[in-house]
Amino acid sequence: MDKTKKFKERYLAGEIDFEMIDDYSYEWGMSDADCTLAQYLGLNAEEEDAWVSQSDEALLVLLDAQKMERGM
Repeated sequence: MDKTKKFKERYLAGEIDFEMIDDYSYEWGMSDADCTLAQYLGLNAEEEDAWVSQSDEALLVLLDAQKMERGM
């Protein structure tokens, strides 16, 4: 995995599929990273809340809206 970019940045750039969030989450859980999972993934508070409080699909909707804004 590209360690220089967070999940969100790579997803928005079209480099990875959304399902890779599971791999990133697992990697964070197995690491000694000194940050929250949301920080590790590159999520802001709104995105984290949608993901935790609602579902993967709610986060996907937010991220896909950002992709559309970027013209991806």
